Amino acid sequence: MDRTEPTGQAAPAQQSGTEIHNDTLRRLLAIESSCDESAAAVIDERLNVLASIVASQHELHERFGGVVPEIASRAHLRCLLPVIDEALRESGTELDDLAAIAVATQPGLVGSLLVGLTAAKALALVLDKPLIAVDHIHAHIYACRMAAGRDVFPCVGLVVSGGHTNLYECRGATDIRLLGSTVDDAAGEAFDKVAQLLGLSYPGGPAIERAAAGGDPRAVAFPRPFLNDPRLCFSFSGLKTAVRYAVQGVPGQDKPVPPLTPARVADLAASFQEAVVDVLVEKTRQAVRQTGLHRVCVGGGVAANRRFRERLAETAEREGFELIVAPPHLCTDNAAMGAIAWELFHQGRFADLDVDVTPGLVRA
Repeated sequence: MDRTEPTGQAAPAQQSGTEIHNDTLRRLLAIESSCDESAAAVIDERLNVLASIVASQHELHERFGGVVPEIASRAHLRCLLPVIDEALRESGTELDDLAAIAVATQPGLVGSLLVGLTAAKALALVLDKPLIAVDHIHAHIYACRMAAGRDVFPCVGLVVSGGHTNLYECRGATDIRLLGSTVDDAAGEAFDKVAQLLGLSYPGGPAIERAAAGGDPRAVAFPRPFLNDPRLCFSFSGLKTAVRYAVQGVPGQDKPVPPLTPARVADLAASFQEAVVDVLVEKTRQAVRQTGLHRVCVGGGVAANRRFRERLAETAEREGFELIVAPPHLCTDNAAMGAIAWELFHQGRFADLDVDVTPGLVRA
C-alpha cells in the first residue's frame, strides 16, 4: 500500500523590508509526479511550506529492484488527488485561495509526468488560475535556497538522484546552464542495481549506506571513471559492472569468487560507495575551479548519503567554497521544492494549457 505522509517543516521565511502577516500572503499549490512519488505542497509567497504530502511507492517497486514506469503511472492515478486534497486540508487552504498551480513537467518518466500535468491543467482551467511549469532538477537546487533562508545564487549546482547526475552553473534561480551530466547510468540508479547484486533491500541508497558502515572502503579497488578528466562528465555503468564481476566472477574465467558473507557485502558496499563519492566530490571541485564560483548547492536523493556529505564538507573547507546541501527531507522527491514556482510567478512566466511534458534532460 502507498503511504501518504507529511514531510518537512516550514522553510525559513524570505527576508523582506516589510513584515507581512501570514494570513495575507498568497499561496500556490505545487504538484510533483516525475517518478515514483505522488506529492503535493502548499507554499506561501515567503516560501513557508504550509503542507507537504508525499505518497511513496517503494513497496510497489521493491521486488523489481527499481522503478517500473507503468506501475508508477497507475499508482499516481490512484494517489495524486487524495494527496492534493490532504495538502490543502492540512494547510487550511481553499482552492479559491490559491494564486497559481505549479507542476513538474520535466524531466522524468513520461507517464508519471502526464498524470501530474493533467491534474494541474484541470485545476488551473476550472479555477481560472495561472499554470506554472517547473523543472524538477532546478527545483532540487532551489531546495538549498529554501533550506538557507536566503539567496544562494550564483552557485555551482549538483543534482544527484536515481535518474540524474548533473552539474550546473546557476547564475540565478531560473538562470541555469548545464555543465555536464552522466553519459550512462545515474549515481542513484547504480546504488539501486548494486544493492540488488549484493542482496540488499530497495531503495539501494540507504541499504548500501547501512551495509557500508561496517565495511572497509579500501577493500576493493573499483574504477573511478572521469576522475581526472577535465570534462565535467560522470559514468557509473562500468563501476556497476565491476561490482557484478566482484560478486559473480568474470565471464570466461575460472577464478573462484569469495562467498557473499556479511563481511564481504560490507566491504563491497563500502568500496562501491567510496568510488561513487570520490567521483562526485572531485567533479564538484573541478566545476568550482572552472566556473570561478565560490558556492555549491547540492540536492537529489543521493545527497542524503552521510559519507557524501562528509566528504563534500571536507573538500569545501579545504578549497574555500561555501557548501549548502538540501536537508534530507528535501533531497528525495517532494513538492515543497516546487517553491521555485514563485520565482517564475514573479517573472510572469506562466504556461499555456497546451504545455506538454519533456521526459528527457533539457541540455540547452
